[in-house]
Amino acid sequence: MSGAIRVYVEVGGKRAFASAADWPGWSRGGKDEKSALEALAAYAPRYAKVAKLAHVDPPKDAASFTVIERLNGNASTDFGVPGMPAKNESKTLTAAETKRLVALVEACWKYLDQVKARSPQELRKGPRGGGRDRDKMYAHVLEAEVAYAKQLGVSIKEPDRDALRAAFREPNPDARWPVAYAMRRIAWHSLDHAWEMEDRVT
Repeated sequence: MSGAIRVYVEVGGKRAFASAADWPGWSRGGKDEKSALEALAAYAPRYAKVAKLAHVDPPKDAASFTVIERLNGNASTDFGVPGMPAKNESKTLTAAETKRLVALVEACWKYLDQVKARSPQELRKGPRGGGRDRDKMYAHVLEAEVAYAKQLGVSIKEPDRDALRAAFREPNPDARWPVAYAMRRIAWHSLDHAWEMEDRVT
């Protein structure tokens, strides 16, 4: 895709998120809009690896952003989650758009799996001595996907990415989340923890 990267900016009381509208998983937070956009640009080289896994050419100008929607955040935003669907995400996706976005979500999953495979079980603790180790972090991602599936109108009792793929491709009209937002949120969660895992390797 050419031109400036379309971005949603979500601003809460204490934190903001910038999310690339056409690149699920590429979302970064900061204390305000400016710092969130700066973080998004800084992570462009890392996201390019994900795009490569999806066989999608990464953005050529990864620091050229156009904010297409500004969203009022909530407690989830301040907690550290891009928790607000954009109005633009309620639009019906074309078959080609769906195929591309699903490929990028799958690439985020694959990237997390690759990082897990090369990471030790014990990870360096955070500045306050906290943080999950590798297997607990990975399990947390999968457990969250069970909850995310409900927002897509899918009832599963254990992690099932095939069920998520099916929901992406054939959205439930009664789903609580627009499918584009669901893909953005699910991809962000996988990739955020993949990057955390990389950063905490001792």
